[in-house]
Amino acid sequence: MKLFYFANQIYQYSYALPIYKKAQGVFIVKSLKRWVQYKRFLQNTNPFPGAKTFMNTPPVKFVSVSQVHKLEGIVISMSTAAIHSAPQKCITIFVGHGTGDKKYGPNVDLLQGYDYHFISGPKHLEKIKDVGINLPDHKLIKIGNPRFDDYINNKIDREKELDRLGIIDRNRKNVLYAPTWEWGNGTLHRYVYAFSEMMSQRYNLIVRPHHHDRKYIPKIKKWGASRGIQHVYFSNPISLGESDTMNDFKVSDIMISDTSSILYEYLIANKPIIVAKNDFEDLHKMPGDMDIMNYAAIYDGSQDIMKLIEQSFSDQNYKTDYKKLLDNCFYFTDGKAVDRVAAFIKSITL
Repeated sequence: MKLFYFANQIYQYSYALPIYKKAQGVFIVKSLKRWVQYKRFLQNTNPFPGAKTFMNTPPVKFVSVSQVHKLEGIVISMSTAAIHSAPQKCITIFVGHGTGDKKYGPNVDLLQGYDYHFISGPKHLEKIKDVGINLPDHKLIKIGNPRFDDYINNKIDREKELDRLGIIDRNRKNVLYAPTWEWGNGTLHRYVYAFSEMMSQRYNLIVRPHHHDRKYIPKIKKWGASRGIQHVYFSNPISLGESDTMNDFKVSDIMISDTSSILYEYLIANKPIIVAKNDFEDLHKMPGDMDIMNYAAIYDGSQDIMKLIEQSFSDQNYKTDYKKLLDNCFYFTDGKAVDRVAAFIKSITL
């Protein structure tokens, strides 16, 4: 059966790429604008020499959202789009991107229309239940998180990623600051300038904004240059061919974030985490053993962030706690999530 990948936003294809590299398939874009972005930001992500494409991207075709259901085969969607049911022609699978605490968006009811859901773990299920969506067990396919596989299997070259970021002083520890965007009251504008001034004196600071805030990178760079600030680096989240989240995990020694799902994904690194607390309230109600606020160090803006970082490095108790939280939130952290996806796809028949 033919395999297709659909997403509304380019950054969401980062959840499809690990699957594509195992199972191949064709990516779907809904507009010329998305096609241009796709070619630009996914260039050289096609690992199959026999499938030659312009700019060496995975194969791609135009299909409007309203016409996706007319495709013959399997459609894996990373967006809560309304893909109409066509059971004799098209099977739809939803991949819920993110295991964070922000609630699903306004189109959450559309989740019920998918034939199957790839489930990353118990927290993923709790998120679905918390918004009142009840899915039958046969639709829930437990796979784990496919994005973890390369990290777990040591397929990311740390030195290569340090080169990619341009990090000069490699004797310093690297602090990854990865806030969410305004939907979640992201802390980028609140802290990036102060963090740059303070942390650059002792650490390398890697700033990874949310996809929707990447437009502020030039402004922040210009501000830093005007003050002679060094040792601050930027990872652009839309450059999927270069700047995958897991690549930034590999080079970092600690991470600071807020309400982003990256807080939970970073658990796979088993490194210190600091949560920059904000006042966003539209969060899921999670069991205590799936809530990172009960495990990580909390920064509310009043503490000395440098001291908090040092304390986080010196306190090694987090390792046991984070491993427990990782297992509570995700299935199968064994580096074989993509294999499970491929096996399920192979088992499907119309």
